[in-house]
Amino acid sequence: MADNKTFRLRIIAPERIFYEGDVDMVELNTTEGEIGILPEHIPLTTIIAPGVLKITDGEEIKEAALLEGFMEVTKDMVIILAESCEWPDEIDVNRAEEAKIRAERRIKSGDSEINMTRAEAALKRSLTRLDLASRYR
Repeated sequence: MADNKTFRLRIIAPERIFYEGDVDMVELNTTEGEIGILPEHIPLTTIIAPGVLKITDGEEIKEAALLEGFMEVTKDMVIILAESCEWPDEIDVNRAEEAKIRAERRIKSGDSEINMTRAEAALKRSLTRLDLASRYR
């Protein structure tokens, strides 16, 4: 049960409950910038941007690739609905590298038929995965 020094974090991805437990702090990217959540944070709902998620649990810091979604913060709980969330050892580096190359090619093409917003988002997701994977391999 959470006390005043921790709060309950629940991360739900389409295929599983990615994480659930009491934590000291969570840090992630939102569309408004980086944010850190501590116990008794003010209520908040925000859109998550691709980036590295940091979960602080005592002395341990766990990192994962969090690739878009929504977050709701209440006084004693944080719920993240993630489009995708992966621990470093779950990242397919070859697939991420291929996605990076495809996204860069689309962006550089200058083709007016290409949705640049989607291409830039794909590039950001692949770079997030590659950055995190490289730190743990």
